[in-house]
Parts: sequence; C-alpha cells; structure tokens
Amino acid sequence: MERTPTPPLAPGVRDRLEDYARGFRPLFQRIDQSLHARDYLHGLLLDGARKSVEPMARRLGVDDQALQQFVNQSPWDEASVLCAYRRRMADAFAEPGGTIVIDDTSIPKTGRHSVGVASQWCGLRQKRTNCQVAVSVHYRTATADYPLALRLYLPESWTRDPDRLATVGVPEDERDLRPKWRIALDLLDTVLAEDLPVGLIVADGAYGECGAFRQGLEDRGVPYIVGLMGTEKVTTAPPVWIRPRPGRAHPRAHLDPAGPQPVAVRDLAATLVPEAVTWTTVTGPRSGHFAAVRVWPVPGYINGVPLAELDRGTVGQACWLLVQWQSDGKVVLALSNLPAATPLAEAVAGWKGRWDVECGYRQLKQELGFNHFEGRSWRGFHHHAALTFLAYGFLALERARPAEPPPEDPWEPPAAGAPPPEGKPSLGEGRRVGSASAASDAPSKRSSNRHRPALSVPAAATPSASPNTT
Repeated sequence: MERTPTPPLAPGVRDRLEDYARGFRPLFQRIDQSLHARDYLHGLLLDGARKSVEPMARRLGVDDQALQQFVNQSPWDEASVLCAYRRRMADAFAEPGGTIVIDDTSIPKTGRHSVGVASQWCGLRQKRTNCQVAVSVHYRTATADYPLALRLYLPESWTRDPDRLATVGVPEDERDLRPKWRIALDLLDTVLAEDLPVGLIVADGAYGECGAFRQGLEDRGVPYIVGLMGTEKVTTAPPVWIRPRPGRAHPRAHLDPAGPQPVAVRDLAATLVPEAVTWTTVTGPRSGHFAAVRVWPVPGYINGVPLAELDRGTVGQACWLLVQWQSDGKVVLALSNLPAATPLAEAVAGWKGRWDVECGYRQLKQELGFNHFEGRSWRGFHHHAALTFLAYGFLALERARPAEPPPEDPWEPPAAGAPPPEGKPSLGEGRRVGSASAASDAPSKRSSNRHRPALSVPAAATPSASPNTT
C-alpha cells in the first residue's frame, strides 16, 4: 500500500512548530508540561526507526526520565487537548461534505501487562494474536484528512479483573465492558457535538453487521456506508408484515409468507451485473467493478420484530446494497442509507474514500510512532495517542501551506548600450571561474544560518537509528 509521504519541511518549520505547540499551552497545568509536549512533538516528527521515549530523548538531547513522566504519569487532560486540536483542524479543513471513517487500529504486543493487551483479531497482522485494539474516528475531505478521536478497547479478560484494571490506572468510568460499536458511537457523539460538518459515515463490516450500530447512525441522522459480512438478510421489495392479534403480552410482527422473502446479501450480489467505476484517491485515480441495488433489511425476522420498532419505522427501511468485485475474486459488500437518487459513482467515491484514511493511519503508525509506545498505563497510552494526532495535524497543515516563491534576484540587466556599473567588469572583462582573484572577489554566499534548520537534530544527540523507510 502506498503511504502518505511526510512532506519536505521548509526552513521555517521549527518556528511554525513552536507556534503550533504554543496554541495548546493553556491546556497544560504547568509550563514544563507544555515544554515537554513541544519536545515530544518535535521527537515524533524527526526521522528515526523508533518513536518511543528513550530514542526520541536521545535525538532531542533532553532528559528521558522527564519525558517518560510527562507522557505516563503527568495529569494533563488529553480530552481537552484533542478538543482544541479538532477545532484547529476544523478551522483549516472542515467541509460540509466531510467523511468520518470509523475503524479499529491494532498494535501488536508481547507480554500481558500493557493495558488492553489480549489475544484478539489484529488487523495489522490479519490474524488473531496478542495485541491492543483501539476504536478510532478519522476525518476526510477533498483536500486533507486527520484523526479525530480514539479509545482503547478493553476485552472481557480485562473488564472482569478489577485489580488488573487498577494496576494500569483505568478510570472507574472506563472499566465496563463496551462493544466496539458502542465505543464508536460514543466517539462519534463527541465530535458531532462540536458541530463538525459531516456528509457521510463509513465503517467496515465489523461494525456494519451490527444492526444496533446501524440504528445508532440512523438515530443520529447521518448518511452512512457500512460494510457487511454477507449473511445479512434483505428483501428486494418492501416487506409485508403480519401484525399480531391484540392482547399479546409481547407483540411481534412476522413476515407475510406471501410477500417478498429474505435473501442473504451475498446470494443477491451474485445476481447483479458489475459496472466499471473510477474514483480518485490521494495516490491517484483508481477503478473497479461495482453494482448497487435497493434492498430492505429485515434483521430479526425469524423471531419476529417488536411491534414498537415496526411502528417507529426503524425496521425494513429502503437502503442501497453496494457490491464490489475485486481483482482477486473477493466480493465486498456494504449497506448505505444514501438517497435513492444517488449515482453509483458518487456512492463508490464515498465508500472507497477510506483508502486515503488507511494510507494516513499507516503514516501515523509507522512514521509518527503511534505503534511505538512502550508504556503500560491507560493514561500513557491515550497521552501518546493524542500527541501523535497533534503531530499528524501539524503535517496536514504543512501540506496545505502555499508553496513559497523562490527568492527574487535583485540584479537587473543594464539597458542596451549603457556602460557597466562602476567597479564591475563588463562581460568581456570577467575573471575566469575558479581563478584566485575570482574566489577572493566573488560575492559571499548567503549565510547558511539565515534560517533555522528544519527540525534539526542537536549535534550532541545525533541519532544512531536509521531513518524511516516506510
């Protein structure tokens, strides 16, 4: 997969990083905390194979114990910092048609003491293995993308062990077992409460297969495209429900056997005709084969649907079934509540826009060190994650900066026939390049100290690690 490259950093970038970090200073209780935050951001943006505390401290020439204490124990509130960060990024990039991508992000780990570590599905390794998993929400527009919020998922092996939770400092109100889809909705509520303009929510099948998650998106009034696993049942025409006789204690409606009958979405997809569609990503145009058909989901139809849900209109609403046939033969499915008049190309562009976010998360994990944190505590994990978000945001702002024009040459050619300026030879009298007199009389080059070096590594702390080559 192509990565989003870290952009070349212009000579004034160090000053801009200082200004950027200064904007978050009021959110830290003490001045030393804000200075450590600035150093941490600096370390995350420097080249280096590892972005854990000790290697970063060596590159920066700062006290690694102080940096460790800042990220692991210092009681600053990452939620307030991220709120200010989101306002800063929204001012620069938010658009009415912005897309929020909901996904898991996994960090492989050895041992069992780091908060949230368990044997679970790891997207990075594409298998079940020892790892941490966090639920994340990411924002994408036509011009930029940036992470919004994140919360670590705690498996049941953690939530049923109060002593283990206390050891790593999990707050009391975070110790309950919450499914990932519930965490995702909580994070979504946080960013929607800040009036972030959203035109679409995108999530994969791990979320889309959950009817409660889809209903949560419906309740929030947001358009969505969410993946499916293939076994979900739909009808290809409006379902007909038979209501129960009055007086039933728990009234449920059942599908009329004479009406449209449910079919698995993977079986329905096999009957559709693919169409070539092209869309644009950060790495250029891409194309594939897609189809779309209107369907009516009927979750829970086997045991009947509660009459209250049917009356509320939350069952059997028309949606789009989107299908992609990949070059490796895999069929990918999604469900969307986009309007009936939505063109296929528009739906595909929104659905596959998550590609840009996947490229962004690769940069966040590998170049900016999200995956490199070596602490064990809840606070340390979320502090580190927040600071990598800030580093990603700074790079997004750098990419959006207009290109600086080259410096103007003050010399202008003399008018035709005019004598050469006093003290300067005419073209025919010029000294030979490389002659001793030319070297002694040549104008001096601009001082290399005119600008501060871009995120320079202190001379006393030259890193031994090789640069990232992701």
